[in-house]
Order: sequence, then C-alpha cells, then structure tokens
Amino acid sequence: MSFTGQCRITSAALDGIDAVCVDVEVLVSAGMPSFLIVGLADTAVQESRERIRSAIKAQGYTMPMCRIVVNLAPSSLKKSGTAFDVAISLGILIATRQVDPRCAHNRLFVGELSLDGRVRCAQSILPCALTALRLKYALVCGPLNDQLGELQNLSIGCLETLRDIEHLETHCVNKLTAPCSTAKPATLDFADIVGNTRAKRALQIAAAGRHGLLMIGPPGSGKSMLASRLPSILPELSADEKIQTAVIHSIRGLSCSSIFAGYRPFRSPHHSITQAGLLGGGTPIVPGEISLAHNGVLFLDELAEFKSSVLQSLRTPLENGEVRIARAGRVIAFPARFSLIAALNPCPCGYYGDTHYSCKCSQTQIVNYQNKIGGPLFDRFDMRIEVSRIASTEIMETAHAQSSRDLRAAVLRARAFAQKRKPLVRRCISASLQQCNLSENDMQFFTAMSEKAQLSGRGMVSILSVARTIADLEEQAQVSKQHILEAFSYRTRTDNTPAR
Repeated sequence: MSFTGQCRITSAALDGIDAVCVDVEVLVSAGMPSFLIVGLADTAVQESRERIRSAIKAQGYTMPMCRIVVNLAPSSLKKSGTAFDVAISLGILIATRQVDPRCAHNRLFVGELSLDGRVRCAQSILPCALTALRLKYALVCGPLNDQLGELQNLSIGCLETLRDIEHLETHCVNKLTAPCSTAKPATLDFADIVGNTRAKRALQIAAAGRHGLLMIGPPGSGKSMLASRLPSILPELSADEKIQTAVIHSIRGLSCSSIFAGYRPFRSPHHSITQAGLLGGGTPIVPGEISLAHNGVLFLDELAEFKSSVLQSLRTPLENGEVRIARAGRVIAFPARFSLIAALNPCPCGYYGDTHYSCKCSQTQIVNYQNKIGGPLFDRFDMRIEVSRIASTEIMETAHAQSSRDLRAAVLRARAFAQKRKPLVRRCISASLQQCNLSENDMQFFTAMSEKAQLSGRGMVSILSVARTIADLEEQAQVSKQHILEAFSYRTRTDNTPAR
C-alpha cells in the first residue's frame, strides 16, 4: 500500500449567509511526519488534525506517518468551524489509496468528526445544501433531522461513521426530501386578551401593511401580551421565505422546524443586548437578532431601557431591509426585513398618565426618559398608540374576546387585495399619493391635517401608508377621509415628544 499521493475534495465555507465552494487539496509525500493545514484556517480548523488522526485510526484505517499538507482554497477566504473534518479525512484516505477516489466524484462533503469516527452534522448545513444543489452535486453530511426541511431535488448522503464513505454508491445517497417535523408549535391567541380593542385593531393594521408599531402604556396594560400574539395573525411563510429565514437560523445553529412549518419568527431580545448582538458581528461574523427576525417580527420591550447607540443603529436596516457589517476590508450583508413592534413605559416608574396610580417622577426625569429613544427612530414608527390598563371586571369577560382567527382572516384578505392593485415598492410622497388615489377634497383635508400636525415628509408618507392599509382591510380601491382620520389617530405622541 502506497502512502504518498494527492487528492482534491469539494467542501464549503460560509461567507455571510452564503456557502462558498472550498477545494480541500491534500498532498501526502515522503518526509518528516507532519500535518499542516494552510489556507487562512482558524483555530477550530487547525484543531481538526487531532480529531482526524483519532477518527481514522478508530475506524480501522491507517494514518500515514508522512508529510501531510492540506490546502483550503481559495486562500483569500477565511475558513472557520469544524465542517471540514470529513473532507480532509477523505482526502487523506484517497491520497493514500485506502478508499476508492470515485466516492468523491460530484459530491460536496461537510461534517464534523468525533474521536471514535462518528460523524456529526455541521451547524450551517442548509447554506451548504443550497450550494450543492446549485452545483448539481450530492451533499454528504452527518445525520439530519429538520435542518433541510422541504428542500427538493437534492441528493443526500448521511454518514453515521467515517467508514460509511465506502458504501456511498450503493447505500447512502438517495434522491429524497429530508425529513421535517410537521408538528405545529403552540401559538398564542388574541382570544386570551380581553379588551384592548384599539390595540388589537392597530396590530391588525400593522400585520396587513407591515407597519412599525410603538405601544405606550403603564406596566400591566398588556403591551407584551399583545405583541407576542402578532405572529398568530400573520400569513404563513412562502416557500422562498422559508428558505431565506431558515438559512439564517441554520447559521446560528437554531431549530428550523417551526419555520419549515410556515410560522414567522418572533424575536424579543433583552434590553441589555449589545449592538453586535442586535445587528450581528463576532468572530466569525454571524447574523444578529434583526436578521433572525427576517420575514417575521422583532419586538423590543422596555424600549427606553436599550442603549441609545443600539437603538440608533436600527435606523438604516429599517430603511434598507438589510444590515451591512464591515470587517477587515470585507463587507458582509445580512437580510433584515422585519416588522418592528416596541413597547414603552411613559416614564421611569411607568405610571405617568395612569388613572389608578400616581406618577412619582419629576418632569425632568420624564423628558430625559422619553428622549432616550431619539426623534429619528421615533419617527420611523408608522403607528404609535397608547395602551391603557383594563378594568378588573372587563378582564373576567373572557368569552367576548376577539380571536386571532378572525383578525388573521381580515389580514389575509387585505394582503390579497393589496397584491391585486400592485403596490409600489418606493416609500415617497408621489408613490403614496398615487396608491391612495385621493379625491380633491380628501387631498385638501390631508394637507390641512399634515400642516396642523407639523408632519415631516416621512410622517406624511407614514400616514398615507397606514390609510392605504386601512382601505385594503375594507377592500376599497380609493382612500377616503375616514381612512385618513383613523390613520392620524394612530399617531399618538407623549406630551414631551415633538410632532413629526
């Protein structure tokens, strides 16, 4: 048996949310025993040498006592993680003629090895599967559960151990759809909340038109309960949205079962979160909470308790639908198109304006507390409402609460109606006016109301956008004065917040 030779295996490395093909080039040659991995590999990749040595021996193969050089190309791309273990091991076995080289033909290998030779599935398997599908390669990885969902037309080889590589041709690779859990997670229902009819209406409008909503009210008024039930009235994820959303969760090693079942993500980070945790970052760069909320809902409770720098960093992603992170000459883009829902106490103690408890905060404390949000971010909420505490007698009337099923039916009809009229993508005055198709009298009324409220251009666009959604809920082609009035009613501001 010859212990010299060379081989090239195809694997993949993450670059943002995409997986890029990596050629694992293995050279086994005569010389002092050594094992080198080059090609901008991080510590986790370098540590694979000990796992590979142990796994090869544990599976009954021979680890060559020669000079082994592994090159991960392209060298300009930083490699991280443990997904190269299987590819490097196979390269060594083929180069030393212990395994038939045909088993590597038109296959993409990703997987981590344990010391006894068992194969674990890589954390970010879905982006690698999409790359294999694009190249018309078979994907060879560890055992799967729900990571690939309903991904069609992909050849998959699931390895239990390193020794299973020898049987890929006859046993392991099959045309299949990876198994996915169809069990629906427990969902919250608006029927659990009595009263707050105005807040439910606002959330229904926000769901129908993808509007940002800020709820202002004292503790115990139900702001968090209302926000947590918003996903229950949103339409199911489309096939493309499932893949887009699941890819981001796969990179973070999170379960994708609820996403493949059609449920939109709901993310509620704690107010102590850092800017990197919210937007993304770290080493290697991973998506943050706003990207995990892509195609879903991002809920920020206790909005004023977040660091000001963290809140202001949301402004650009809200406008562009993506977050761009620059590191060492590279720019990574993560999608971040989400519905922003936030809850805010009116003052530090929370009882400013409450009819049951007296506020103990000074006027200066109230102003400083509200100013933590900042005008530019405050202006990006299309809707702002006050949520008041519900009386005890009304809370007990659970039989009369409006359910998510009823609210969702109206949302689906409104979105279908909006799709028929071909909504414009641009958010500007001219596009908004074109969509609303206001009569001359209604146009004069809107202009007068905007002047009285001293609205900015963005504020005027927000009012028209909300009014257009209200008309969609009523399946009306033209926006009327009543729709505009209701839209203005969702522009509530606290006494110390300037109008915009």
